[in-house]
Amino acid sequence: MESVKRLFDILAFHQAHYLPKEDVLAGKEDGKWKKYSIDQYISIVDDLSYGFLKLGVKRGDNIATITPNRPEWNFVDMALLQIGAVHVPIYPTISESDYKYILAHAEIKIVFINGQDIYRKIEHIVPEISSIQGVYSFKDCTGVTHYTEIIKAGRENPNPEQLQQLKDSIQEGDLATIIYTSGTTGNPKGVMLSHANIISNIMSCSHIPPIGQEGKALSYLPLCHVYERMLTYLWQYVGISVYYAESLATIADNMREIKPDAMTTVPRLLEKIYDKIFSTGKKLKGAKRFIFFWALRIALRFELNGDNGWYYELKRSIADRLVYSKWREAVGGNLKVMVSGGAALQPRLLRVYWAARIPVLEGYGLTETSPVISVNTFDEGAIKFGTVGPAISSAEVQIAEDGEILSKGPGIMMGYYKEPELTKESIDEDGWFHTGDIGTIVDGNLLKITGRKKAIFKTSMGKYISPELLENKLKESIFIDNALVVGENQKFAAALIILDFQFLRAYCTHKGIDAKTNEQMVNHPQIIKRIRKEVDKFNKKFGAYEQIKKFELIDHEWTIDSGELTGSLKLRRNVITERYKNVIDKIFAVASEE
Repeated sequence: MESVKRLFDILAFHQAHYLPKEDVLAGKEDGKWKKYSIDQYISIVDDLSYGFLKLGVKRGDNIATITPNRPEWNFVDMALLQIGAVHVPIYPTISESDYKYILAHAEIKIVFINGQDIYRKIEHIVPEISSIQGVYSFKDCTGVTHYTEIIKAGRENPNPEQLQQLKDSIQEGDLATIIYTSGTTGNPKGVMLSHANIISNIMSCSHIPPIGQEGKALSYLPLCHVYERMLTYLWQYVGISVYYAESLATIADNMREIKPDAMTTVPRLLEKIYDKIFSTGKKLKGAKRFIFFWALRIALRFELNGDNGWYYELKRSIADRLVYSKWREAVGGNLKVMVSGGAALQPRLLRVYWAARIPVLEGYGLTETSPVISVNTFDEGAIKFGTVGPAISSAEVQIAEDGEILSKGPGIMMGYYKEPELTKESIDEDGWFHTGDIGTIVDGNLLKITGRKKAIFKTSMGKYISPELLENKLKESIFIDNALVVGENQKFAAALIILDFQFLRAYCTHKGIDAKTNEQMVNHPQIIKRIRKEVDKFNKKFGAYEQIKKFELIDHEWTIDSGELTGSLKLRRNVITERYKNVIDKIFAVASEE
């Protein structure tokens, strides 16, 4: 396939190469899917561009969007890109202090919001930011101009010659976007990415989807994250329709409704789907229950390329007819690929999904690398459970002496906005970007992530522990929703554990345990004993110095809104350790008294 030079070129490329269809983009409003053809898409984008020019938006101006996924995000994005303005997408779920910092630091000129929900969060901040000249809403919102007013102004004041001149003047290396990372420490950093940065990623990954213009992709991860954004450009480039899920809560319904061929995801959703399947199986009786768990045991033994032999594959085909086919129906029945990123995925989950003929490809990258560095693919020798695949064709990877993963190539960011010193710390003189992740190369070309450089800590016994490895293992338990492993400069490792309260309620009912609330559950001796048994089971797989000697159960979930998780659902370690300082101190104080 021929390459595109700038991100907005994808629109003309799509129009020229694919058959017309009504659903290039689709979003759900008031219970109905609103679909847009490529002609409608381009028409809205051009009118928006004219409207921006009428408003006085100039090349290099920074324009923000704060919204969940919706087609209008794409319209604004493409309209800004083709006039040389810079799109600054902001997470809808960040803290007030982060909103204030980003809007001021990026000197935002115009803000687009979803509606009243977002406006409530920023209305008292906007007057404090002198650069902001206007706020526009995608939904009706009291006191805020509807964004269609810009489209209307553009339609009434078309200037195709000026627009074409601007488009012609934009170079591949020009700044396209500033993406503020929801970092786990300090102020967010503004990652500057050019058209060429993101396009290098699109071109290197465009061969992966086993579908073409007949396909549909469901999108639910935030478009303000470069991972979902790059894949959305890629879907459009290869002709795949993009449907935006209404919300996290409606994903299952949306999947059954549109029957997607592809979607991007994070391990969290895959874990939730698996837990739901497992819980359904637990409720079955008699022969149905026996068959379900027989099929699950087969799935957990799955190996790629038929490596288990013909007899295993025969049993799997029987299990498929009886059980796995129902699992596929639960996710729409049509998925040909799911791409998982953002955090490590448990190999047992990969085995279950692949056994059920729902291929999941695990990848790795950062905002600073546009984002993909490596990904498992359907190519021969390019996939292995427990790895994040080979480096993509446009990226080089090497492992530093201390184990840190370094990457080089056209996907490496232009730098951090207004932070030249921080940029120098991240990109060395030879152009290698220092990821902060620890890894190794297996089988000659496959990258395996083993931990986060800054997350690794040393016990008082001088032993290094990678908490993420232990946390991912603990989360394999059906009882455990999340965990944070602590123990820096202590004699041993300990953990704060969040239970899967939904599963636990069913468990309490089944076992006749008198515990209804979260607080009652985490304090119930029988449940504490059961979790101890789970932790001990995993401890057998850890080295002696890694074993979780003590743990505390927390009676509520960690969320993005409450600040313990980043927008991409990673643990904000500093926030959690500070917030639960008393609990952690208690763990180690009790231990020192024993």
